[in-house]
Amino acid sequence: MNNILLGRTGLKVSELCLGTMTFGRETTEKDSHAILDAYAEAGGNFIDTADVYSTGISERIIGKWLRGKRREDFIIATKVRYPMGQGTNETGLSRKHIMDGVAASLERLNTEYIDLYQIHGWDPLTRLETTLGALNDLVHHGQVRYLGASNMLGSQLQKAIDVAVAAGLEPFMTLQPQYNLLARGTEWELLHVAREEGLGVLPWSPLAGGWLSGKFYRGMEAPPEDSRIARAEKHGWMERWSRRNNEHTWGVLDVLFAVAEETGKTPAQVAVNWLLCKDVVSSPIMGVRTMEHLVGYLGATEFRLSSEQMARLDAASDPDFGYPYDSDAEYMRVRD
Repeated sequence: MNNILLGRTGLKVSELCLGTMTFGRETTEKDSHAILDAYAEAGGNFIDTADVYSTGISERIIGKWLRGKRREDFIIATKVRYPMGQGTNETGLSRKHIMDGVAASLERLNTEYIDLYQIHGWDPLTRLETTLGALNDLVHHGQVRYLGASNMLGSQLQKAIDVAVAAGLEPFMTLQPQYNLLARGTEWELLHVAREEGLGVLPWSPLAGGWLSGKFYRGMEAPPEDSRIARAEKHGWMERWSRRNNEHTWGVLDVLFAVAEETGKTPAQVAVNWLLCKDVVSSPIMGVRTMEHLVGYLGATEFRLSSEQMARLDAASDPDFGYPYDSDAEYMRVRD
């Protein structure tokens, strides 16, 4: 894998980030360590987790793996925001929860510092200045090196950056949004802010929860019962069949499959490569459950789509958002 700059942090990270949400949930500790070993052997150095993933188990698995490793060789990212227990203050972005959260994550990760500490979402119940002040203290105390944000609206992200700059606080340096061929609403405000502010963009769910994996195709009556898409229906997740089973999705998949055949690559690899070709993207996050998944993802770095193939994928996946985004569409396309 190539190394790329993470926004304006000055950090160089792998062009694919290893996501570890499955560690301790669908992937055993032994298999997780094997995946981490293979990722590192392939030149990977960027590992993303969150305190809430399996309620800390993912962080613990990574922490055990880091023992005996050169800590400075790896960029470790984690997150804070969501409930970590039943206690009244074990959630949110209050100073208390952030301080408690970072201490617990440092212990589980077996490290003295976290390279990238991200808020996992917006907290409307906490004053923004309080959250940003607590995060700023973590950087200046050496517990955290850089700050990032995930799952925010464009207006929220811009406000957080503006408030931090005005108050002389450490600003967010990265954005972790959902972004893929079936989730392009991210482009219209969030990616515009990220580009203008120089944030590194770390797309999660690059395969849209499996829709872009190559396992689903026009004419299917229902997803396999053991698939993530089938489980999404039960849990109300955004990838659910009833939400995505429409002509727009099948039109995107038609073109995805055609480009995959032309390139001799899998549909999943083409979908990830589409992200790698976007200049605003730093490092897509691989949702890896098995070694087979990792190998498939790594294959996405071995080629680049042509401008003509990118244009076809862009056209097929372009959603119609209407005003005011349609009036700005030509400008945005020129910038891309």
